[in-house]
Amino acid sequence: MSLITWKDEFSVGVAAVDLEHRELIELINGLDGDMQEHATQTTVVETLGEIYARISAHFALEEKIMRDAGYDGFAAHKQDHERLLDELLDVIDSVDDAGRYDRAGLSRDLDRWFSEHFRTHDARLHQKLG
Repeated sequence: MSLITWKDEFSVGVAAVDLEHRELIELINGLDGDMQEHATQTTVVETLGEIYARISAHFALEEKIMRDAGYDGFAAHKQDHERLLDELLDVIDSVDDAGRYDRAGLSRDLDRWFSEHFRTHDARLHQKLG
């Protein structure tokens, strides 16, 4: 079973953004699966680094679309992006420093962070752009 399952409510109605959302979900689900198989700390840190890089680029695309559209929720949406990135960096540092990770806790956090962001900020963006 996947950690995060794609739902239509995650769509913002912009093909490039929706494709990246799906790819990010696949990457997060892949990490969760690897951790269930007892992935090494190095693998987890490297995959979290890849997730961070992909999410950073994705957020930059979303922010450009919001700026270009004159989106009134831009500031709050961008602030949530920054919060997610900061929290993810903290997790990467923690796993790297500790040399181990809490699979259940990490999976729960990834699901909560991204599903919550999709359901709130991205859902509102979809309503405004749609």
